[in-house]
Amino acid sequence: MTNIPPPDPRSSPLGFDELIGIVVAFAVIGTIFVGVLRQKDKGFSLGNVSPLTPVPASPSPTASPTLSGLSTTREPNPRLPAPEEVAPSTSAPQATPSASARVSQVVPLAVVSPAVVSSKPVATKPSPPAKTVSFPDVPQVFWARPYIETLAKRGILTGFQDGTFRPNQPVTRAEFAAQLQKAFDQKVVVPAPNYKDVPNKLWASSAIQEVTRSGFLRGYPGNVFRPNQRISKVEALVALTKGLGLTSTAASNQTLKVYQDAKKIPKYATNVVAVATKSGLVVNYPTRQKLDPNKTLTRAEAAALTYQGMVQAGKAPAITSEYVAQP
Repeated sequence: MTNIPPPDPRSSPLGFDELIGIVVAFAVIGTIFVGVLRQKDKGFSLGNVSPLTPVPASPSPTASPTLSGLSTTREPNPRLPAPEEVAPSTSAPQATPSASARVSQVVPLAVVSPAVVSSKPVATKPSPPAKTVSFPDVPQVFWARPYIETLAKRGILTGFQDGTFRPNQPVTRAEFAAQLQKAFDQKVVVPAPNYKDVPNKLWASSAIQEVTRSGFLRGYPGNVFRPNQRISKVEALVALTKGLGLTSTAASNQTLKVYQDAKKIPKYATNVVAVATKSGLVVNYPTRQKLDPNKTLTRAEAAALTYQGMVQAGKAPAITSEYVAQP
């Protein structure tokens, strides 16, 4: 009879070798499981896609072989955010496209249309040359031709329906008022007139009102303007000198000696004509030293005097003419 204690019923029936085998088996299984997970992570990752390189979209998930005959589907790494999730937007949430759709939306930034970056200058259409204005009854050698054509180009003077200008035709007060209105700025210096003989329906009504308010022309006693009355040369010079505000300190008698017919100048206009002469407004044709102050102004003379007034006002360049009076 031996002194061996009886076996403990709670002890494991496995021996030491069996326990070692079980531990090794679990280690192998764990290694296989980790490998499977790594293989799954490497199947597809948006982090590996370059934003400058287009990646073709896959029509369907691709199976890859794994251990033990198992297969895993290539899907985006769920731990990586989608490109549009990196910078949160304040706009309303939208449905997240599939992995293949997101990949197909990646556009290579290096591809630029040649039309966008082209620096080739665009051809522009040249401006048409300035329109020339000529009249059949104003010859090339006509003394007032430069004045007439320049004012006609600017729309200050116009011809008649038959295309003529009629340079020697007399000028009325209404016609001269319309010419002054177009040629000069009209600044109000006197109250608005209300002439009895200038109805609103008269073609030159607005021009007469404006040139009277600006001081170029004045009416006659009895609140009349006499629009159809022919204007004299001295009246036109007075209108231009007053309207432009021209003055001179030179003695009028000395200045007026330049004219052979200075005695014919009305007394009310002697000082004004002297100022006009000193300012270069006076143009005398055919004799520069002869004023003819009381003669009816012609359309050609009106063009010459008006243009000289524009030169004095800085609105036109000077035109060389042998008929401009020289004090």
